[in-house]
Amino acid sequence: MCLKRDMEAKYRQVHADSRPGVRDLLSKYGMQNFSIFLTEIDGELYEFGYYEYVGDDFEKDMAEMEKEPRTVEWLKMCDPMQQPLPGEKSWRQMERVYFNP
Repeated sequence: MCLKRDMEAKYRQVHADSRPGVRDLLSKYGMQNFSIFLTEIDGELYEFGYYEYVGDDFEKDMAEMEKEPRTVEWLKMCDPMQQPLPGEKSWRQMERVYFNP
């Protein structure tokens, strides 16, 4: 996912803000240790997310979380700040090729 350069400060602010957002919803639907990383590649800002899913049905949990009113509002605010990678509607899932517990 690319972060629109002119939205970087706003994006950082809304993610650093302590006001209610979707943090508790991430936990409710089995996502823990959620992190978003930013890096610049060829002048573009790219976001990479990491989380650990601890639920039993990822597809179901994500579908339910998408229906939550706070998630809907959060995405209305954050989606315009981002540009999905070609062929994607949102975040691209990445394959883990190495893990060291």
